[in-house]
Amino acid sequence: MREEGSLAMTFDEQVHDRRRLCQLHLARLRMVARAEAGALHPRQAADAVREAANAVIAEAEAAARAALDAMAGSRRLPEAETFLWARLARLATAADEAVSAARDADAPGLRRNLDRFDALTAAVWAVQQAVVPAAGRQAPACT
Repeated sequence: MREEGSLAMTFDEQVHDRRRLCQLHLARLRMVARAEAGALHPRQAADAVREAANAVIAEAEAAARAALDAMAGSRRLPEAETFLWARLARLATAADEAVSAARDADAPGLRRNLDRFDALTAAVWAVQQAVVPAAGRQAPACT
């Protein structure tokens, strides 16, 4: 919780805010994935997927930085940092694959890749919560 008059946010508050924004971008991705075949030109679909996926990745990266900041001084920091960035790299790869499927007008491939992107996004949030020591933290406010 924020101390009265403090502008600093706790790790949990930062993650909650980032995750809320991320959910909005994921909803945009789901709308593109479920659009009628031909409703969007492949270039438009690819642009929409790229824009929303990049926004999700940006929120996840910001939350990862908050997690690492919360672990400053921890002996587990190097391992946590490697693990978090590896997860984010997998997320970026899944985003690239979804953009390619959209560009190729491959609706089943787009849905499959966006489902994978969604699952990897959930995993990133779970890892971020798991790597930060529980002492002094609130329970996550967002599922």
